Amino acid sequence: MVKATWNGVTLAESDKCVVVEGNQYFPLDAVKREYLKESGTHTTCPWKGEASYYSVEVDGKTNKDAAWYYPAPKDAAKQIKDYVAFWRGVNVEVE
Repeated sequence: MVKATWNGVTLAESDKCVVVEGNQYFPLDAVKREYLKESGTHTTCPWKGEASYYSVEVDGKTNKDAAWYYPAPKDAAKQIKDYVAFWRGVNVEVE
């Protein structure tokens, strides 16, 4: 089981994560989307494609661009379509 927490709240929990480049990608149905707010940030990975970001909001605190996903990943990364990963202080633990 893998769990992502920030500011005392569990953001995601799943035993069906996909690991890519050392990052745990959570299936969308395991993510508590009420804590995620769309961000205008985008980055590009040469082999995964364009990433979009969410800011995480918990109890009035915001962690800008702390989650990312690939809405239309390239073929090499198709296994992470509809998956979300976390960073920037979000604690991701394998239990």
